Amino acid sequence: MWWDSRYPALWSAAPGAGSPTSAHGNHPGTAGGHTARDITTFQVDPAHPADVRVELEARTSELHHPSGRSFRGYTLNGTSPGPEIRARRGDLVEVVLHNIDIAEGTTLHWHGINVPAAMDGVAGVTQDAVAPGEAFTYRFLAEDAGTYWYHSHQVSHQQVLAGLFGAIIIEPTKAEPVPDTVMLLHTYPGGSRTISAVGGQTHVPALPGETMRVRTINTDNLTAFLWVPGAQARLLAIDGVDLHEPGPFRDLKVRLAAGARADLEVAVPEEGAVRVQSTGVSLLIGPPGATAPETKVPDAELDLLTYGSPAPATFDTTTPDHHFDYIIGQRIGFLDGRPGYWWTINGRMGRHVPMYVVREGEVVAMHIRNRSVEAHPMHLHGHHVLVTARDGVPATGSPWWTDSLDVDPGESYDIVFLADNPGVWMDHCHNLPHAVEGLMTHVSYEGVTTSFLLGHDSGNAPE
Repeated sequence: MWWDSRYPALWSAAPGAGSPTSAHGNHPGTAGGHTARDITTFQVDPAHPADVRVELEARTSELHHPSGRSFRGYTLNGTSPGPEIRARRGDLVEVVLHNIDIAEGTTLHWHGINVPAAMDGVAGVTQDAVAPGEAFTYRFLAEDAGTYWYHSHQVSHQQVLAGLFGAIIIEPTKAEPVPDTVMLLHTYPGGSRTISAVGGQTHVPALPGETMRVRTINTDNLTAFLWVPGAQARLLAIDGVDLHEPGPFRDLKVRLAAGARADLEVAVPEEGAVRVQSTGVSLLIGPPGATAPETKVPDAELDLLTYGSPAPATFDTTTPDHHFDYIIGQRIGFLDGRPGYWWTINGRMGRHVPMYVVREGEVVAMHIRNRSVEAHPMHLHGHHVLVTARDGVPATGSPWWTDSLDVDPGESYDIVFLADNPGVWMDHCHNLPHAVEGLMTHVSYEGVTTSFLLGHDSGNAPE
């Protein structure tokens, strides 16, 4: 068992027919007897000029908690979070990442943006980690307006925690009449929750009667909750996708899975201010000197299974071409030769975890069940999934499209997605230490391969 659990010093995430250097040797190859297309070929036209161009310098730095205590972390252009990137729908975004001195290398993953596979930023799958003194250029079309974020996907459980992340906002083609603000939640090593590295209360200037879109992003490994004390709110979007006919609610908490985003609409009263609160931090929105109440987290939760009004999906979800199980468990065993109590997928561990193989154009259904005692925020790269049921109860509200889905202990979800973005895509828990501990696999398209390698000798360690 110990020997069988060990990965080679170099191995590939590309699907294979039981090859010893394949990550998932328990399924057939995907090329169908034909020459497979390399993942690096999936990118936008290199002749297409950039509409938004950003250069980011990643380096090790001494960072400071709001309390004043310092720790070794990482910055992008001298700050953590990194610079907020703004684009409009339809823009070609170009970001050049320079690694100044991060010894283990780094990358950038565009969380929630369905980028071409070559731009996904996963070390050892879509690119090699960017070594010190080197650079990598990311180019993608901003096709979907919404709230997203970017973060390292090289030793991600350490680099994201210690500062390598930032917000990216894709605005509609025409400017919205409602102003917005970003609420970027993060807990640095050994510290308390912050909003853009600021602890406690952050003031956002706004006029009496003004409506504000609050773009909240949970960059932590654990679930966050949001609430609006003593005031009415609407939930406009989840994970970058607008909800259909979202109604007002009051005295309810909104769940924000690790990696997830939620856009809230709140209105500043004629007197005072409005507060958007999360554990330990809040945004106070209103004129200077105005106040708003603070409360403990509400007991009742806004249920996205029934919130909003139904609307047709963009494809037929009733007759999927594939149906997969993704059963999360935990057991004692060996993971790459290390003994421990590790996460399992469909009862398997490490290199024996199944890879899900699909064809472009297929409709894919997946049943996710959590048989463990911890919550897992599940994140499929390159796609949004549509929630169709929870614990067997069909969704009846607005179409609930998500890319970061909390699955609580004992809970199950049925989801469906359209395989319309060819590549080899990570499908993992976004409690990033859980991914390190085995809760990670891939969704791979037939006819797609990758030449990048993982393993102790590769310099690539995406989790």
